[in-house]
Amino acid sequence: MTTPVPGPHSALLDRIVAALRRDDRLEAVLASGSFVNGGFDDHSDLDLVVLVRPDVYVATMSERRAIAESIGALLAAFTGEHVGEPRLLICLYGPPLVHVDLKFVTLENMRSLVERPRLLWAREPSKVQEYLELADVAWPNRSPQWFEDRAWVWLHYCAAKLLRGELYEAIGMLAFFREQILGPMFHREAGRLQRGIRRIEQDARASAALTQTVPALDRAAVLLALERSIGLYVELQQGDPPPATTSHMPEALRDYIKGAGSR
Repeated sequence: MTTPVPGPHSALLDRIVAALRRDDRLEAVLASGSFVNGGFDDHSDLDLVVLVRPDVYVATMSERRAIAESIGALLAAFTGEHVGEPRLLICLYGPPLVHVDLKFVTLENMRSLVERPRLLWAREPSKVQEYLELADVAWPNRSPQWFEDRAWVWLHYCAAKLLRGELYEAIGMLAFFREQILGPMFHREAGRLQRGIRRIEQDARASAALTQTVPALDRAAVLLALERSIGLYVELQQGDPPPATTSHMPEALRDYIKGAGSR
């Protein structure tokens, strides 16, 4: 099987498909993520969707690790409840080290997708391809109101941790805020899909602005990064404002920071 991917990934992908097609419980293997979106390189994950026969789906889910082990050279694996995707088995193979996500679903699950995957192998290719062509495909971009409903709560949480002296907690919250709020809003501003902070360094404006939200382990530096995060959110909000803004913000948050800091 010829695959348009770098060497270690290509060899592993061939091995994965060869192993999975020997399992008669499995109907197809599809690729998603950067494999279909572009930008696949030596450091990319292999994001794979494994179609399972509906009549054996429940039993197969309990044997996912054994299936992953049948590929060979499996170093570690765990399920994806922490990202809200229990169907996912997150694997590390090697050496050479390659991260592989195996998401086990049935064909019926392919009616609504966030992206259209590429079919790598199927027992009935035309049937699977028809499902893929008819699927509703929509990336889960967040609305202006989604950002507004969360931004001030998360910024206040960061401020509270900072004022208590929990600098690592505050720095972690600033990183979370970049990923969940600022990064997606910069992508939105540029007309891109809201992919967190993925490849945000390639956007000169976004990268220069976000650099100012990454502090050193120092109270004054964290405070400055927080203030810049507040300012960036307010600025980005203007490009596509929410229907309902949070009352008293950002003034109330800034007063909270100043008032607590003076006590």
